[in-house]
Amino acid sequence: MSLTSDLLDLVYPTNCAACGRRLQKHEEVLCLFCEYDLPQTDFHCDKDNPVAKVFWGRVMLHSAAAFYMFSKGGRVQKLIHQLKYKGWQEVGVKVGALYGAKLKNAADFAGVNLILPVPLHPTKQQKRGFNQSDCFAKGLSQGMGVIWRNDVLLRHTFTETQTRKNRFDRWENVERIFTVTQKNILENKHVLLVDDVITTGATLEACANEVLKVKNVKVSAVSMAFAEAR
Repeated sequence: MSLTSDLLDLVYPTNCAACGRRLQKHEEVLCLFCEYDLPQTDFHCDKDNPVAKVFWGRVMLHSAAAFYMFSKGGRVQKLIHQLKYKGWQEVGVKVGALYGAKLKNAADFAGVNLILPVPLHPTKQQKRGFNQSDCFAKGLSQGMGVIWRNDVLLRHTFTETQTRKNRFDRWENVERIFTVTQKNILENKHVLLVDDVITTGATLEACANEVLKVKNVKVSAVSMAFAEAR
């Protein structure tokens, strides 16, 4: 690190996105403590995990999982807040790369050959400046060594935020709002749909229903975190 960088770091220290501790020179986005101590689910090792059960009887997914458990006021919530509302895009890439390295060696996800992020409506993405799920997908791509595309699945209808909606209202809010633009790219693929947080699964269900209309496609889904619906 250059002298200029050292001086800038003294004036504008970079802190861990999850706990707020000052990062050391060898750390990026997460301190080593949080990298290993955040509540990982290991759901990718269990095909009948709680995330997979969210979709049972609703949509035919090959596998589903989430990296972290989400708890209100916890470090995972702060981590996702830094990405989604503070614009720290490297958070999504970092978490995706960490999870991708695990999924690469997980039997149920080893056959994935295309990653698609849940899209934002162009109006919302223009306002926010980025799509948080796209950042996560980019990291997963690095960790898994799998291609990701953000131009195949599009959101054509603007919807209200899902926050504070119940399961039925969330489904009504996202039903029939997604479109697959290039079906030939998805044919004969094992597609991994990715979102930032899974709660009721309504958004991913709606995306999966569109993707599954394509010939001979298999769909799995993962997220950065799982927040149990209450």
